[in-house]
Amino acid sequence: MSEINLGITADMHVHLRDGAMSKLITPTVRSGGISICYVMPNLVPPITTKQQVINYHKQLNDIAPETTFLMSFYLSKDLTPELISECADEGLIHGIKCYPAGVTTNSKYGVDPNDFSQFYPLFEVMEKKGIILNLHGEKPGIEEKDEINIINAESKFLPALRKLHSDFPKLKIILEHTTTSEAIELVRELNSDKKEGDDITIGATITAHHLYLIIDNWASNPINYCKPVAKFHKDKKALIDAATSGEPWFFFGSDSAPHPIHKKQVHVDVCAGVYTQCNSVAYVAEIFDKYNKIENFKKFISDNGIKFYDLNEKILAKHKGESVWLIERENKVPEVIANGDVEVVPFKAGDELKYIVEWRKN
Repeated sequence: MSEINLGITADMHVHLRDGAMSKLITPTVRSGGISICYVMPNLVPPITTKQQVINYHKQLNDIAPETTFLMSFYLSKDLTPELISECADEGLIHGIKCYPAGVTTNSKYGVDPNDFSQFYPLFEVMEKKGIILNLHGEKPGIEEKDEINIINAESKFLPALRKLHSDFPKLKIILEHTTTSEAIELVRELNSDKKEGDDITIGATITAHHLYLIIDNWASNPINYCKPVAKFHKDKKALIDAATSGEPWFFFGSDSAPHPIHKKQVHVDVCAGVYTQCNSVAYVAEIFDKYNKIENFKKFISDNGIKFYDLNEKILAKHKGESVWLIERENKVPEVIANGDVEVVPFKAGDELKYIVEWRKN
């Protein structure tokens, strides 16, 4: 198949920053082939008020009005059940992102994953209103005796996911940017009783870059360094199997996270994040093609995420008049993208991809 109609595509995990970086990056959501994207709230300061959500959404929409931006709150003590209920009823937010303190970019305001109990009143409202809990699934190592490091931090976090699901079985939870075979196994286990047509409450996003990388690829190349880090061959194999399986609890979340090139070239404290937005659909299509699973590509890049988020017709109607088409045609990844104020190096810069995307009227 040299052309595939993907319909309305969805990337359920993007970082669009603010300022000059946002002006550069935000238009590349569409040029990379994505109709609807779910925006992360880890700005400085983090998004924790209704007015911040309104302002940030307007900012993004002014830059790229053809894209649909789904907004989120940053889980913190500043949120209240009343605020969540109000914003949910007005359709301003679709989820709340949980960052364990200190595990990734702009996470210093995050939470202690050893004890979520202070947030249970929030989770009760989220469960009732259909607001999704997005988990950055890594457990921070506080002391040396914890024996937690960047390789095992995700696996150490998984008991917290199991407990949250047990305490709030109707709360929709997404384990974001999964990187381990253990995480894939747990998501499948927690969905093992689901039959076709059942409501799914546990999902997992998988990035483009984690379908390509293992530890060796970032240990010597800071452009490939992200959090959570890519792990081992068995983990990459599990991610590819999950993404290409067509199973409804696995869907695309690029975690595209741009940083200025000078912050990826330092000797210490390299910024964590891989920028994939400009070719997000093409990167993933290459993997599905390689493993002869292109027939499941639309499920992963479109249908599964849209269904999990239960996006209504009002949201989808904006995109009913056009479709994203995957076209088999040579596509060279730029060495750098820039706007005069900031420069970013894309994932696989300079490489030749097999696919491009086109937008066509229905």
